[in-house]
Amino acid sequence: MSDYHEPVEELSEEARNFSRALKSLKEEIEAVDWYHQRVVTSKDKDLAAIMAHNRDEEIEHACMSLEWLRRNMPVWDEELRTWLFKEGDLMGGHGHDHDDHDEEHGGESDSLGIGKIDK
Repeated sequence: MSDYHEPVEELSEEARNFSRALKSLKEEIEAVDWYHQRVVTSKDKDLAAIMAHNRDEEIEHACMSLEWLRRNMPVWDEELRTWLFKEGDLMGGHGHDHDDHDEEHGGESDSLGIGKIDK
């Protein structure tokens, strides 16, 4: 069974590389989660230290995959530069709302142009 959602023979080598990188990133992040759960629940300090080391190695691998994506897919570069290493509120003060952001990137806005609806 393939991990591709489209016929693999119709995908370019570039598209297959993007898929490989994204799949690897998902796997590394999943491994970080597993190791971290083991670290915080282990009663054995030595074992927890080993697993913390393993977790941190997986974080390194995830960062390497992100960097490859940043270098090879321009939107990743743009978004990482927008969101990483910033101070303050993550959701506020970034210069545009979500609908404007979608339109800037060729997507269509989900907005009907009627403004926010308070719940």
